[in-house]
Amino acid sequence: MTTNTNDATDGDTNSDDDFEEYADLGATTSNAMDIAETSMDRVRELVPDETLADRIRQKSVHATGDPEFQHLVRFTGADDDEPVRAGARAVLDEQPIVTDITMVKAGITGRGHDCPVRKAIGNGAELAAETGMTRTAASVLELDKQGVYDGAIAVVGNAPTAALALADCIEDGTRPAVAVATPVGFVKAAESRKRLREVAAEHGVPTITNVGRRGGSGLAAGLTNELVHVASDVREGVVDL
Repeated sequence: MTTNTNDATDGDTNSDDDFEEYADLGATTSNAMDIAETSMDRVRELVPDETLADRIRQKSVHATGDPEFQHLVRFTGADDDEPVRAGARAVLDEQPIVTDITMVKAGITGRGHDCPVRKAIGNGAELAAETGMTRTAASVLELDKQGVYDGAIAVVGNAPTAALALADCIEDGTRPAVAVATPVGFVKAAESRKRLREVAAEHGVPTITNVGRRGGSGLAAGLTNELVHVASDVREGVVDL
């Protein structure tokens, strides 16, 4: 299970009307920016820095503190860069970012975008009580009924059942702009990500996931924040989608 909290500063929710300069890890003071930049420089020594997908791999290594994690990241789309392009476009279009639980929502940066950020958990209580399904699965299904996931950045960082519910929604016609799913654990975690990848690939929904038992909220937030950072680079003319 991923417990590293290197990406914690990404969750800074201070508002910046004009997207003032800050380091990708959320730092704003000179000392913090030096630390953030040095940290990512070290990651780039371990991970290729050639494609948009490499940026996601880099962020996964930074979030987990494990250079080997770059080899566990999986992408679905026409190529590995497609989910990153789709996510960045959704950010630029100010589409919602929808997380499974509160912890993932808290980790989403408040800088560099104007996307509404909301969590699924807390919805669907009646459905959970009636069916016995998990609260996170019921919450995803409830928001899907409201059309929340269409065009959104769908993020699952904790609950395998939320990833399974999201896969069901996609199978039934829902079309997120991109899904980022790194649910963690020993029960259904790897299986839920595999099903999401398969369903998403079949229906043309780009995804960023990982294989194995590891993952977690911090990782999901970090990968989502990298989509925001790519969008910021597009806005500044540094990256061309």
